[in-house]
Amino acid sequence: MNRKWNFLLLSLLVTVACVFGVDYETSSVDSSAYDSGDIAWMIVASAFVLLMTPGLAFFYGGMVNKKNVISTMLQSFVALGVISVLWVVVGFSLCFGESLGGVIGDPRTFFVFDGVGLAPNSAFAETIPFLLFALFQLKFAIITPALITGSFAGRIRFRGYILFIVLFSLIVYPPLAHMTWHPDGLLRNLGVLDFAGGTVVHMSAGFAALAGAIFLGQRKDSVNQPANIPFVILGTGLLWFGWFGFNSGSALGANGVAVKAFANTNLASATAMITWVFYERYQNRKMSALGACIGAIVGLVAITPAAGFVSLSHSILIGFIAALTSNWAIQIQKRFAIDDTLDVFPSHGVGGVVGMILTGVLAEDVGLIHGDSTVFIRHMVTLVGVAIGTFGVSYLLYAAVNRIIPLRVRSDQEQRGLDHSQHGERME
Repeated sequence: MNRKWNFLLLSLLVTVACVFGVDYETSSVDSSAYDSGDIAWMIVASAFVLLMTPGLAFFYGGMVNKKNVISTMLQSFVALGVISVLWVVVGFSLCFGESLGGVIGDPRTFFVFDGVGLAPNSAFAETIPFLLFALFQLKFAIITPALITGSFAGRIRFRGYILFIVLFSLIVYPPLAHMTWHPDGLLRNLGVLDFAGGTVVHMSAGFAALAGAIFLGQRKDSVNQPANIPFVILGTGLLWFGWFGFNSGSALGANGVAVKAFANTNLASATAMITWVFYERYQNRKMSALGACIGAIVGLVAITPAAGFVSLSHSILIGFIAALTSNWAIQIQKRFAIDDTLDVFPSHGVGGVVGMILTGVLAEDVGLIHGDSTVFIRHMVTLVGVAIGTFGVSYLLYAAVNRIIPLRVRSDQEQRGLDHSQHGERME
């Protein structure tokens, strides 16, 4: 793609936003439906979730070799800009616009945030401005494509990556979000439970990451020496902190469900972390800081779909099972010589699958342990459909982007490192 087209396309997008954008009417808004506590919490929760993307940048950046730290971190960080603009123009409408067959939203419903104002929308959240709901959901849309980047770190062309996340956020993410969280969504009406994004965020990112690792192939130098373990620890802390907004904020209010999700989120992550390091010792390996961080993230991933639906004791079980399963998945993936650089699929894809399965088993009142197999069966069918659909469509998107902008950097660029070859910068 001619480099001039990049700027021209951005200019067109900005023009559309300015021409069709809608100003907020404040004078006619009835604030009697507001709950100041809910509004305060959801603003904070939205900020928490936004912080997760810079946290992810540190988490991934510390795990790659020194010549790819900046490029890896920027691949996460740039999603804050790209997806924010895309979301306002059409992304939110595709996810939460008027339902088209329960599968996707009508892009005209909230085009350029038309109708997304300060008045509450009772179909989504009754006590907060509709704009706040849209901004909270934006943070999920931002971090999902950013999660994918760890699978092809060190070998993807930056411009091609940007085009891919735009297409992913228009084609893959919206149907999953709509079907799962829209009041008329297909999966929601079938009784599928996904409190904060087990399928929408983690499975979609995990299987897209697997497709990317396979499509781009193995690195020339497969030895990966983490550049900065303290970066990984810092990133883990920021992600853990932000995840409280991710899960507790999905209660859409300052209420008991939010507190429950908060407690479950912390306990599952803590359990997964200590399970991972003690399992390393069981395998006669050292208890590593890297292992502790990966274990904590896996626990956070697995509890995400279940956070508001299970008890504290069940959150412990989810963290324990997820840590072991993802650990095994990493070993299995290596046997197939799939170069998923930072093990995104075993951590997020497999972690999301475990979380969704155990949600179907353990969910209060409707889980398999309560004698009701309906939700569990529907979860299993959904998992298969999401896995196949996300992997297949993502692989086609990689192929389509590759026809426009070659996705893989040249061998000499890969050897020098993407920090220098893609961005002209170096980490000293």
